[in-house]
Amino acid sequence: MEGWHLTLMEWEVLGLSLKVSFLAVAVSLPAGIGAAWVLSRYRFPGKGLVDGLIHLPLVLPPVVTGYLLLVLLGRKGIIGGFLYNTFGITLAFTWKGAAVAAAVMAFPLLVRAVRLSADAVDPGLEDAARTLGAGRMRVFFTITLPLMVPGIITGTILAFARSLGEFGATITFVSNIRGETQTLPLALYSLTQVPDGEAGALRLCIISVALAMTALLLSEWMARRFDTLMKG
Repeated sequence: MEGWHLTLMEWEVLGLSLKVSFLAVAVSLPAGIGAAWVLSRYRFPGKGLVDGLIHLPLVLPPVVTGYLLLVLLGRKGIIGGFLYNTFGITLAFTWKGAAVAAAVMAFPLLVRAVRLSADAVDPGLEDAARTLGAGRMRVFFTITLPLMVPGIITGTILAFARSLGEFGATITFVSNIRGETQTLPLALYSLTQVPDGEAGALRLCIISVALAMTALLLSEWMARRFDTLMKG
């Protein structure tokens, strides 16, 4: 049984992965809900382009996304240079950068799930609320948003699971630095490259599968629970 005990490095990797994933979801959730709502309810010039840009990380090789992040958010990048020179913030090769990479890769899944939920909301309910004098924001927070909750739950869990498994963009943007940017997938990869790393790699593999399955089952349970509550 001793071989199944996690080492200090593996606990460190697990803690960092959870921290990165929680931050990635927390930062991207409000933007994801807003983007999904706008894409579902409004028509505007360039909507197809905006939709394509949001979903681009789904079809681009993750290494390309990571490289683009490095070009834009590195210290010499347009955005990264501004952040460093103005606020002293560095994202490349830090755990905060790993959270940014995870958020970018998970964002399309989040928006897609929330948008499907927003599309399913009957616009007649919103119109009825407006005819009774409710403003646009009040209609959103009292009618639309509560009815979008199942999609928000699903999108949040999917984004969290995707963040936990992010590899290509992360290793390209923030590298594989132990204690700073080495998340679960990066540590598993490192263990497969060294002699006697099989046991550690297997432990991290089992943890990754267990976390992903837990997230999916939790998403399904929460969506059903909320649906039951809504139906009284």
